[in-house]
Amino acid sequence: MKKVRLLLVAGLVGMLALTIGVPAWGADTIKIGVIGPMQFVQGKGHWNGAIMAEEEINAKGGVKVGKKMMKIELVKADSNEFLNVTDATNAMELLMTRDKVDFVVGGFRTEAVLAMQDIAMEYQKIFIGCGAAHPELCTRVAQDYDTYKYFFRGTPFNSAFLVRTSFLHLKFVGDILKKELGLEKVKVAVVAEKAMWADPMVAATEGFLPKIGMESVGVWRPSPVATDVTAELSAIQRAGAQMIFTIFSSSVGIPFARQGGELKIPAVQVGINVEGQKDGFWEATQGMGEYILTMNTYCRGVEYNELTAPFVETYYKRFGETPTYTADTYSAIKAIVATIEETGSLDADELVKAMEVSERKVASGIVKYMKDEQGRHLHDLTWGPGYLTSLAIQWIDGKPVGVWPNKWVAAPGAPEITYKGIQDYKIPPWVIQAYKK
Repeated sequence: MKKVRLLLVAGLVGMLALTIGVPAWGADTIKIGVIGPMQFVQGKGHWNGAIMAEEEINAKGGVKVGKKMMKIELVKADSNEFLNVTDATNAMELLMTRDKVDFVVGGFRTEAVLAMQDIAMEYQKIFIGCGAAHPELCTRVAQDYDTYKYFFRGTPFNSAFLVRTSFLHLKFVGDILKKELGLEKVKVAVVAEKAMWADPMVAATEGFLPKIGMESVGVWRPSPVATDVTAELSAIQRAGAQMIFTIFSSSVGIPFARQGGELKIPAVQVGINVEGQKDGFWEATQGMGEYILTMNTYCRGVEYNELTAPFVETYYKRFGETPTYTADTYSAIKAIVATIEETGSLDADELVKAMEVSERKVASGIVKYMKDEQGRHLHDLTWGPGYLTSLAIQWIDGKPVGVWPNKWVAAPGAPEITYKGIQDYKIPPWVIQAYKK
């Protein structure tokens, strides 16, 4: 009997020791890995958006899985993917093996996300990409569904649609230049960072520019992390460009904007400049980013729907800045939670089937997953009126202002599209001075 009592005491002590330091919900936790370049603005967006979703979900009691309530627990993973793809794969592997996460959101650089995707698929974990744009990430789903069905794109829409949207911005501004400055044919310099995601965009410009009455004067491909682009800018000025089509997702967007502003090249900058999407762009360019236009997802004062302002303003209040598109880890986590509650399950295969047919309103529009021309699931985002369109913002007086869609007619006979808060595009005064007749 004495031995039995000693064993019981030992057992109780052991159980007490196990509970010390363990969250109150213990095993009742859904672990979500948040992976991204955490030392850069893109990764910080990943983490901030995820934190905001976690706080909101847990404040309401957590996630209802059948009759059981479970809390969200985030696991932060620095992919360092701008500098080293191996670091990214190691970070994903650790999420799977050491941290044993249930889901993953994030990822930014396509070259790294392709590798991270393979690891997540090996462990059959749902991975919602929130940064990389290359179509290959989703064509893999269609071509090898059994392997890649656990991957979904969360943001942005793929680079083919980014091209189409950027070309709409080109035409939008080009038409204004033609009308206001009397230009017959706008000359365009294409400047894209040397990265995989930008390759299809560069290739597409060759065939598109002539169709909208524009002429290419050359293509420049600086390093994504270049700090001096005066050589490229000087060459662009010599080429007589009146518009510069930028394709930047990395830090090169800052020196290009700053040095372009210092040189006062008589050409407007239009396209994608991810650095230009963040509030610190004005200070980083020392005010030389004035009049630059970039595609963006969010802009304070512009609303896609009734969810936009609450998300943007809450984020701004919480983190002191407007969310970049990588902060849509917020919507990705909210989608995971909604699907879990709808199905009452944590089974990945069951969740995949539900996500494939879902249509959800989010702060940036409506998320609906596409199929390819053969009817195969792509898990890629639907683009266009009624779904996701993004915005074009222009820096005016030190602040980003939404300028597109501004009475956009997507197809003949279709209604005009303008979101609440959209304003008119402004031509830089030095460009007006150079060309107005």
